[in-house]
Amino acid sequence: MKHVRITTRLVALAVATLVGAGACAFDPEADGGGGGGPVPVGAAEVTGASGAPGPDQRTRPTTAPPKQEAKPTRTPTRPAPKPTRPAPKPTGSPSAAGCPQGEHQREVEAYLARLGGFGTLTVDGRQSAADCAAIKKFQKRYDIRPAHGRAGPTTHDVAKRLATTDTARCKAGSGTTFCIDLTRQTTWVMRNGRVLVKPTVTRTGMPGYRTPAGTFTINYRNVKEWSDPYEVWLPYWQHFTQGMGFHETTTYLHNKAIGSHGCVNLLHADAVRYWELGRVGSRVVLVGRRPGT
Repeated sequence: MKHVRITTRLVALAVATLVGAGACAFDPEADGGGGGGPVPVGAAEVTGASGAPGPDQRTRPTTAPPKQEAKPTRTPTRPAPKPTRPAPKPTGSPSAAGCPQGEHQREVEAYLARLGGFGTLTVDGRQSAADCAAIKKFQKRYDIRPAHGRAGPTTHDVAKRLATTDTARCKAGSGTTFCIDLTRQTTWVMRNGRVLVKPTVTRTGMPGYRTPAGTFTINYRNVKEWSDPYEVWLPYWQHFTQGMGFHETTTYLHNKAIGSHGCVNLLHADAVRYWELGRVGSRVVLVGRRPGT
């Protein structure tokens, strides 16, 4: 009997150990500030710490039939009193606008209005259906995830960097020149002294692998280059100095906790566009310095 009790206790202890080991789960930071470790490819932008479900969360539709309006059994003895003045119209809410309002609503509205091309916005700090559509369009263009129309930290950061980029800092000259503002982490293309491709986002070298400022020339291109030291494909590769060049990013571009090994990372659409415009001999001008490098 004693032997059976000991065996029972050992089995119970083993089950508890296994269940406890399986209970641990990764809990990402709910800020979106990029202060954690490397984010895997496809990670979402966490823009809020609210426990309420966001617009990207779908709920199961109800299957219950709608209730029928009850018919009156008798005619009212007197009419209902009419309101003396119309009820005030709602001033707008996240549910009415179709997407949630973020903590940087007014600033994002102002930056997007300044950038242009994303729709009509009202710079008043209140979410509207038009604001929602414009912010979603902006988020989709620059691969900010999820593209739910909320003016969160990453959307605000990207909009500010793009809207405040001074394209005149790039001394382009004649011909096609690829320009990179290392401080703002933006890039654009000039041709004969005029902006050919408007500023877009980039991510350059992380601490220990700083991308240098200066003027260089593209001297090698390959639509799909293999990186020997890091064992990863580099799509739309255009080399310009010291093993550094343009290529499509292989990670989530807006994760500031990481960076490249000196290369200029681009979103897919921008990498394709830069490949179409680039040639061996094209100029590359880098100004400023990435913060923290």
